[in-house]
Amino acid sequence: MKLFLSIGFWLVLGFTGALAAESNLDPVQFAGKDYVRLTRWARINEFEVGWLKRDETLLLRRGANRIQVTVDSCEARINGVQVMLVAPVASHNGYLFVPLIDLEKTFPAILSPPRLPAGAAIRTICLDPGHGGKDPGFSVRAREEKKYTLLLAQEVRQVLLKAGFKVTTTRARDETLELTDRAEIAKRQKADLLISLHFNSAQAAAATVEGAEVYCLTPPGASSTNARGEGATNEKYPGNIQNDQNVFLAYQVQKAVTHGAPAQDRGVRRARFAVLRDATMPAVLLEAGYMSHPAEGRRIFDAAQRKRLARSIVEGIQAYQRAVQRAD
Repeated sequence: MKLFLSIGFWLVLGFTGALAAESNLDPVQFAGKDYVRLTRWARINEFEVGWLKRDETLLLRRGANRIQVTVDSCEARINGVQVMLVAPVASHNGYLFVPLIDLEKTFPAILSPPRLPAGAAIRTICLDPGHGGKDPGFSVRAREEKKYTLLLAQEVRQVLLKAGFKVTTTRARDETLELTDRAEIAKRQKADLLISLHFNSAQAAAATVEGAEVYCLTPPGASSTNARGEGATNEKYPGNIQNDQNVFLAYQVQKAVTHGAPAQDRGVRRARFAVLRDATMPAVLLEAGYMSHPAEGRRIFDAAQRKRLARSIVEGIQAYQRAVQRAD
């Protein structure tokens, strides 16, 4: 049974105003990280709060928006899409606490997405097929990731062109590109968005792992959620300037791919990949599925299924465009 506690409308503040007033949030520290009591943040931002499972899973709701978090887990769900927090939800004295950095850098970007300046538009998309040349990426039997990222990029390009976008690519054939060159190519091409395309693979012992995940750049002061899990650093990169756009683009692409392809939802994640660090425009890296999974691998290798995946990726880009671009 869902038990909801209406916490009232104590203060009418947008995300920016609320998060700027740290005295209202009263951060506390757990394991050396700043956390905020979730009910306090919810009260400021006009969410109702209720337990889905007492002392374990909490649901926040405001209008059509839903946020679900679970004690000791980094996995949150925002309007049905999994979003990985930079640190696990903590429980103390009957209250749940969420990392302050997620309340500053993750939740607002999704729930109150940034808008482009008047007259600005999303016109040019740069596609970055992962790997290439002497770098094959993952290999599953004789099938190499570099081949299928290029084939997927070609499919996405065709759908984008039909939708009226201008499309550039970091590579159009099997050639070697340095990781640090990819964002620079997108910059030279004056791209408005950079979408890096990859596929995943797991060891034989984990062959049942499947699903899609989208990465955006880790904010300063936070640890990454990718497999290598880079530790926290305060170093800033060019891509951090676009944090809100990165997060919202990742969210829209993840939502579209998991609903449209469809693929298991492995979440919006954070990493300091070179292509994300150096990007001067909103950028994400999509791991579009596991080549090593028996069923998902067959879909990746099948041309008709790649077309479906390509359409889903473009739907995510278009959803982002509609949300951030002002009407003429």
